[in-house]
Amino acid sequence: MALVPVAEALEHMLAGVEAGATETVAIADAAGRVLAAPLSALRTQPPFSASAMDGYAVRAADVATVPSRLRITGTAAAGRLFSGSVGAGEAVRIFTGAPVPAGADTIAIQENVRASGEDTVEVLESVARGRHIRPVGMDFSEGAPLLAQGRLLDPAALSLAASANHAAVPVVRRPLVALIATGDELLPPGSTTGPDQIIASNSFGVGAIARQAGADVLDLGIVPDRLNLIEAAVARAIAAGADVVVTLGGASVGDHDLVHRVLVGLGMELGFWKIAMRPGKPLMYGLLGSTRCLGLPGNPVASLVCSHLFLKPLLSRLGGRPVLDDTVAATLAVDMPANDLRQDYVRASMERSATAIAVTPFAAQDSSMLKVLADADCLLIRAPFAPPARAGDPCRIIPLR
Repeated sequence: MALVPVAEALEHMLAGVEAGATETVAIADAAGRVLAAPLSALRTQPPFSASAMDGYAVRAADVATVPSRLRITGTAAAGRLFSGSVGAGEAVRIFTGAPVPAGADTIAIQENVRASGEDTVEVLESVARGRHIRPVGMDFSEGAPLLAQGRLLDPAALSLAASANHAAVPVVRRPLVALIATGDELLPPGSTTGPDQIIASNSFGVGAIARQAGADVLDLGIVPDRLNLIEAAVARAIAAGADVVVTLGGASVGDHDLVHRVLVGLGMELGFWKIAMRPGKPLMYGLLGSTRCLGLPGNPVASLVCSHLFLKPLLSRLGGRPVLDDTVAATLAVDMPANDLRQDYVRASMERSATAIAVTPFAAQDSSMLKVLADADCLLIRAPFAPPARAGDPCRIIPLR
């Protein structure tokens, strides 16, 4: 089977993928969710003309000439309306956010007045009509469109929806990802390993990438290399309603790499298998009914790189988020040799200046070396058959943090 180019595999995987079902959640639980429908204001904000400053509500005509002495007739504070009106020669003590009393048309701020007895204030600077007043509907009016469908409910959008009186909002259901780690050699963190065992790590990094992409994660644990046990784990994932089943390891062609055999045996329609990339060649993708199956390599670095490149955009599309081009222009800090037929994702460090990003690859690039990946802050992309490159040449990178 010929190796599939990365771009072709990604295009095939995303073809026809649409956002999932809609659900309504309480505004308190909506942070980070994606709006499934546009939101309009259910109220006007502010609902009354409000003071923007502490001071005195007055008539501009009364303070056109200063100093001007006015009689204090009451107090207005946020949540405590002054029910009377301001007449000629009068002032109402007012605090930020309070409704402006009838008759007043400007605010003399506290810094520009001087108390003159208990019921008199002297205004020292004239104030134009409307100064320091937030008019009705200054932010938005009832019925006005506020947030578009597909908007991520970040802190500002969430506060806006709440301010517009939405107690609940329609959002795209989070896709559910089921993780299945396979391998007789794997033990969970905290275990005492034998001479032929290692600690399983892939599910933690892959799960973190899935959650960052807006998904819920169901970790089905470690499954030994037995056909019936892998089949049972896949059945549990489907029964749980998983939108995507991600297997970790077992996707290659060795005698103990059983995932492909199990999934095809269950009826999976294979989309692609074996990608022209490094690391991550054994990557596999297919459809099992309506469930998407992504077989990640067992090597830790390969599984994480493939998750950045394939799992993240798949979950973004299923969760109603845009699939963005994560690549950034940069400059090589060192010479690089010609590349072979696979697209290379080289673990590298970057140094930013005012005008450019200089990228230096790490010397060690083995796909089992997690520390190198953890130290890297970007992946340097080398296209298939790229010619030798010199320091200072342009390149493309994927920032990792």
